[in-house]
Amino acid sequence: MEEVDMKSVLNRRRLLQVGGAAAMSVSFPSIVPSVAQGSAVRWAALAPGFTVLVTEYIRHHELDRANGFTLGAPTEYSSVPTYYSDFDVGNYDVCIGSWDTFAVRYLGGVPCKYLCTITTAQMINFMTVEGNGVNGVADLAGKVVAAPQSTGTYRMARAVMKEFDGFDLEGQGTVQNVVNPAGSVSVLRAGSAQAGLTWEPNVTNGMSDDPRLKVLYNVGERYTQATGETLPYFGVAVRNELLERDPEIGARISKTFADCLSGILGDIEASVQIVGERTGFPPAVLQEAISSGRLSFEYASMSEESERQVVLNAAEFCARNELLPSVPDEGFFYTG
Repeated sequence: MEEVDMKSVLNRRRLLQVGGAAAMSVSFPSIVPSVAQGSAVRWAALAPGFTVLVTEYIRHHELDRANGFTLGAPTEYSSVPTYYSDFDVGNYDVCIGSWDTFAVRYLGGVPCKYLCTITTAQMINFMTVEGNGVNGVADLAGKVVAAPQSTGTYRMARAVMKEFDGFDLEGQGTVQNVVNPAGSVSVLRAGSAQAGLTWEPNVTNGMSDDPRLKVLYNVGERYTQATGETLPYFGVAVRNELLERDPEIGARISKTFADCLSGILGDIEASVQIVGERTGFPPAVLQEAISSGRLSFEYASMSEESERQVVLNAAEFCARNELLPSVPDEGFFYTG
């Protein structure tokens, strides 16, 4: 659910370059007081979705105040395009989303920096049904695979399989489009497809509802096997205006997310109870998704050169497979 159509973003690239910076220079300072004056940093949550766990854990334990600043109540969105477009125009300061989405926005002229990674592509899986004859990538030839084709996650998963396994989902199989990752699981369970692309917590939720389901192919694991590196997935981006108003705020926000992930992984059961059903999944499902390692919370700060290189290498992979228009330069990263 926490996805965006990259093509529509690229189509807006010229508009953002021409009009975005000018519009923000006029309107943004007039409506947002400086952080130094004690104003709350604006952020957002996309519900339902696993990121609600992150925002609610931070609020519950007041990790922002522990790190010397204040986060306001997150603006809650149910529309993914609106969630990202409001960040594009500066309606809030801190956004949780996929790193490549932020790279596209940076390359398109949105004044933002990538702060840290919080999950890896271990979350992304192809699933199948036990006993249906699909036990590996080669078995997908001529089979129907359910997948949300409009998402960047689908394009990345297809690229990983094509580059490292020599298998083209659309050339050697048949892709049945669905509107979201939950839809892949539904179509698979109904028997209309022999495999389905989805991501956590939908993977664990599907196996909980239907014991016949199993993981066929983990996209993050395959990338690591082939490259020896991690494929990042969700991370945090911050508007440049916020960083300019307070030179220390980037480091404080980054530390807040580091503390959050450490706390969640330190007591998963207690952490999921904080958010209850607000993620859209039962707490037991969320707990199993994290405990299994498939919902892989993993903090990586872009202030570390080695972590920036991991993202740049992933960006080279994406650019090579036409998932990004180019590799972003160092200005994409917050290094303070």
